Amino acid sequence: MSFGRNEPALARYDRARIAARGLAVVRRPTGGRAVWHEHEVTYAVAAPVAQFGTLAESYCDIHARLARALGTLGLDARLAPAGPSAPLGAGACFAASAGGEVLVGGRKVVGSAQVRRGTAFLQHGSILLDGSQDVVRAVSRQPSAVSETTLARELGRPVMFAEVADAIVAAWDEPFEAAAPCRPLPPSAALFASPSWICAADRSVRP
Repeated sequence: MSFGRNEPALARYDRARIAARGLAVVRRPTGGRAVWHEHEVTYAVAAPVAQFGTLAESYCDIHARLARALGTLGLDARLAPAGPSAPLGAGACFAASAGGEVLVGGRKVVGSAQVRRGTAFLQHGSILLDGSQDVVRAVSRQPSAVSETTLARELGRPVMFAEVADAIVAAWDEPFEAAAPCRPLPPSAALFASPSWICAADRSVRP
């Protein structure tokens, strides 16, 4: 399970319940709210800010591409109407949708977050293939409504990782450059799973 960069994790989630379930927990360098990572495709876009524009423009542009990709699988994927981002107090990531996010049947199917540093940005997110976010709700101190759906639920069949990944690549309007070389994570990457980073709450946190 991952927490958003500035999410008040200790106030919102029960550490004892998390430990009792043996859950691995990290805190993302991007914003947003808690996500349970299991049956999913995780995507990431790192690019110059100038290529995609403002935060709102880039958020909608990337989600529009993802929606087109899901459309090729037979899903009626649409972007949520324009509006403010859901506040941190709205519960887990998939408990509420914000303007520009991807919905299927009116329910959220892609959860995303973005961070900007200088002239570049990172946006990454979770595309739900199957399962649910019930784990997040089970360790939450406050109940939240079920507002997510999954590709398998909407299509009525199992949906494979490769199927979705290939659809995204095919629907992306620009050619992908050669894959970046694989390098070991720097020592600082361990920070994202350290208790001091994970439990940081109600304050700005930086790696």
